[in-house]
Amino acid sequence: MASTLLQRLKAAYHYHRAMGNVRAAVVALLAVAALVSVTLLDPEEMVTGQLGELRFVHLFLAVFLPAAAATVYVMLRPRPVYLVEYACFRTMPNCRVPFATFLEYAKQVPVLTERSVRFMTRLLERSGLGEETCLPPANHYIPSYKYCTLEAAREEVELVVFSAIDELFAKSGISPDAIDILVVNCSLFCPTPSFVDMIVNKYRLRSDIRSVHLSGMGCSAGIISVGLARNLLQVAPHGAHALVVSTETITPNYYVGNERAMLLPNCLFRIGGAAALLSTSPAKARFRLKHVVRALTAAQDSAYRCVFQEEDEFGNVGINLSKELMIIAGNSLKENMTAVGPLMLPALEQLKFAFSFIGRKVFSGRIKPYIPDFRTAFEHFCIHAGGRAVIDELQRSLNLSDKQVEASRMALHRFGNTSSSSLWYELAYIEAKGYMRRGDRVWMIGFGSGFKCNSAVWECIVPARDADGPWATSIHRYPVDIPDVLKH
Repeated sequence: MASTLLQRLKAAYHYHRAMGNVRAAVVALLAVAALVSVTLLDPEEMVTGQLGELRFVHLFLAVFLPAAAATVYVMLRPRPVYLVEYACFRTMPNCRVPFATFLEYAKQVPVLTERSVRFMTRLLERSGLGEETCLPPANHYIPSYKYCTLEAAREEVELVVFSAIDELFAKSGISPDAIDILVVNCSLFCPTPSFVDMIVNKYRLRSDIRSVHLSGMGCSAGIISVGLARNLLQVAPHGAHALVVSTETITPNYYVGNERAMLLPNCLFRIGGAAALLSTSPAKARFRLKHVVRALTAAQDSAYRCVFQEEDEFGNVGINLSKELMIIAGNSLKENMTAVGPLMLPALEQLKFAFSFIGRKVFSGRIKPYIPDFRTAFEHFCIHAGGRAVIDELQRSLNLSDKQVEASRMALHRFGNTSSSSLWYELAYIEAKGYMRRGDRVWMIGFGSGFKCNSAVWECIVPARDADGPWATSIHRYPVDIPDVLKH
């Protein structure tokens, strides 16, 4: 069944791509035919108005063919896709894990050495996380790894995913019967029955729903899911709805060992998830999806293994990101910039970028690359809150102000690294603070394993009217100052 469904989805996707090529070819041929028809007309007859003497075929080609070409283009062009509403899982106070609690639990794990605990302490102090981040219920037991069972992992899924979807349906007013497409992404937990089966059974979704569970794609899978939902909506009836769910299950993935690269996710990842409702109908829509760009730069190892640690003579551990990781991330970002730039940048910035690109090709890279001023194209930026160093590097690379990366830093501080759903927490922050205006453009940039860099561009139609959402109880306290090193 799974292979058959995958084949059908692939066929639908390739059909959509093929129709785009056919559309372009048909419109081009009709335009050429119309141009040829005009050249065949006798100028004297056109001037004197002796239309009766014109051959009927010339009249048809000159008048009706351009209209037919315009009609074909309108009928076959890609449908616009809209974001009707989105919702994020609201973390609960009883799941809060302050640094002291996290480290105390770590000390109860017999396998962990004192050196590993010291490493995690230094990492947390420099991570940019706050004291209100949350872990799932199973991680609050001592020792937690004994309670991270399959049943506990499913309970986390039901808590996070169902809460987000419940709020989404309540905010949008859409009935579960209206969902035509379901796309779920969770990288590290792929049980049977799958997430989509759990959601379909919980909400009694239609039996003919198209459903996909994406796994193993890292923190940027949220944008991949949006792109997949957009493609599937192109071959669905007009006005169809797609439900996109992004999360990462923490419970079964708690690492018990002393390898530092593996301890990093333990310290950074926190519970979280989001649900978004897309449609080809503009009714009740709050954002319009402008572009989705995917880029992949091959890497030999996990991004987390690009971390190196230094220990001085006093035993103090410093945590840095290696240059290799920044190069990999930079290459992926450049591919996104090259794709997004011509679509969104003003004409002057496009020319500067084009001349720089051509010059580097001609002179074998001896010319310094020109980084476009993306602030002229976007009012808001949502950079994946994967870690402090990632946000710092993106801010430097894109020449962004502290205000423009505020949403990313505050989402990391309040919720931690919530994987593929972090971009939605950041969008919720921008709206909760009242920064969003009608017509504003948002650039979402997601980083993930591989090393993947995917991005999406949204245009605001109707901003949120209030701060109701994951920030409802804390938005009045933000933004906060985040020191380079948090000392207790």
